Amino acid sequence: MSIIVQKFGGTSVADSDRILAAARKAVRAQQNGKQVVMVVSAMGKNTDHLIELASQVNADPPAREMDMLLSTGEQVSVALMAMAIDSMGHKAVSLTGGQIGIRTDSSHTKARIQSISTERLQRLLEDGNIVIAAGFQGIDEDYNITTLGRGGSDTTAVALAAVLQAEACEIYTDVDGVYTTDPRILPEARLVHQVSYDEMLELASLGAGVMHSRSIEFAKKFSVPIHVRNSMTDSTGSIIWQEPESENAAVSGAALTRDEARITLTSLPEQAQVVEEIFDAVSNRKVTVDMIVQNIATDGSVDLSFTVPEAEMSVTCEAIQPILKTYNARIRDIDGQVSKISIVGAGMANQVGVAQQMFSALANDDIPIQLITTSEIKLSVLVPRSKSLDALRLVHSCFGLEQTPQCLTQTDPKRDENVDAVQVVDRLREVGIEGLVIDEIQVDVSQASITINRVPNRAEAIAKLFEQLADGGVFIDMIVEGYEDQSLSDISFTIPKTQLEKAISISNEYREQFSCGEINIIDSIAKLSVSGIGLRSHTGVAVKTFHALAAADIPLVMINTSEIRVNVVVPGEHAEKAKLQIEKEFEENQI
Repeated sequence: MSIIVQKFGGTSVADSDRILAAARKAVRAQQNGKQVVMVVSAMGKNTDHLIELASQVNADPPAREMDMLLSTGEQVSVALMAMAIDSMGHKAVSLTGGQIGIRTDSSHTKARIQSISTERLQRLLEDGNIVIAAGFQGIDEDYNITTLGRGGSDTTAVALAAVLQAEACEIYTDVDGVYTTDPRILPEARLVHQVSYDEMLELASLGAGVMHSRSIEFAKKFSVPIHVRNSMTDSTGSIIWQEPESENAAVSGAALTRDEARITLTSLPEQAQVVEEIFDAVSNRKVTVDMIVQNIATDGSVDLSFTVPEAEMSVTCEAIQPILKTYNARIRDIDGQVSKISIVGAGMANQVGVAQQMFSALANDDIPIQLITTSEIKLSVLVPRSKSLDALRLVHSCFGLEQTPQCLTQTDPKRDENVDAVQVVDRLREVGIEGLVIDEIQVDVSQASITINRVPNRAEAIAKLFEQLADGGVFIDMIVEGYEDQSLSDISFTIPKTQLEKAISISNEYREQFSCGEINIIDSIAKLSVSGIGLRSHTGVAVKTFHALAAADIPLVMINTSEIRVNVVVPGEHAEKAKLQIEKEFEENQI
């Protein structure tokens, strides 16, 4: 008999009526021949209420005791859910994370799952029970209760689906599924029929609001089909699986990350070691770095800009001050009132003109762009927070995201029944259930790079550059815009070597047109890409990449990071040496 995991969020169990509605869904699934595991969150705003209570008795409560407190919310929910199912004449057993056998590390309030024991779950299911698991929690090796942090119940649900080799994981929430952007802030957002794991990873981490990136990492790692549905209706919802909704559409979604802060450093020496030291210091403070942009200035020094959550801006500046002092560098600019607008789509990797279309849309409403970063399936820009909602609406509209694509992917997402569940559990124990998986370390020597210095920091000027490149048929891979000051920026981009002459001609014409500074050309670069599952939740991946290059004294030309890949560009002559160094780093020093 196949297993299905159903997860119900806080709004889906907010009162007795909703608990009974959720219980009916589980009973219906069991009557349809499924073994059912439910994962339940705390009721409504219960967790927020507990946090407020804690603050009233202690301004800085111990993390261990916060876990003891917060875990009670889910325990209330699972007990009530078991009672509801019992009232309908069906067998149910509620279990805490510890009773299930979810073992975590000891990082209180943000623990990682290390292993899950399935014996008790399997036995209870075989006895005809609907098993109701408390989401968001586990126990460490000393039997202390731990919680998994933001998105913890999603993480619990997908992890259980993985170890139980479940047919699917159903996520019930207060919206109908995955949308092209958050429908709570943009009503014209469209329900997406299907979204790929990689697209959802980018959207989840960019504020799409439906699921947290850790749970998507689990699903991708162990091929768990996820169905996102509204708990109050019987709508089909959205499927998160291996394929995108449409192979033809360049962009499938847009997202807003509202509360970002930008920090720009200047006068850094051109050494990978310095970049490594900076981000190592930030990582040690448990700060998540988002956008990273590095450009080499005309005097040979390095300017580095990156973003962190606004709430962590001060601790970040404090962490890097000793390093800046060592290298006679300084913080040139800080802006705590910025937001990130991103577009995501599997089709971006092979279509020309996507960047130009986005930049033109922002230029038409005179929205300034502070930073630009790209990956294979994502393009992000930093804009003033006061303009962020307008920017999201413009970008969403310019790609027609409110309209259903003409050619939809036809798929039937099912787990491979030939895979032995025991083997899956053994693999989880071997790598650690939340362990980082590096899929591939690639080197691409087919590209060149161009940097245009002192570009007018206006959206229409930036849009014009990429419009001219697109009109010339030049395919752009990486784009980074370094923030110079309020009026100027440096823009670097990579192109195929075969198109370098054309790109130089267009860049020179553009330079004359907009009175830009010097143009720097590197006719042979090596783009190194570290890709895998877990890059978002394992913040040390970029640092380890920088460390590998620093150890071999290989200079960094460009940096670009995303949720599924860390990209660095080095001079072409260092290609093989850089690849070997990075491979050695990840072989010898696991995260």
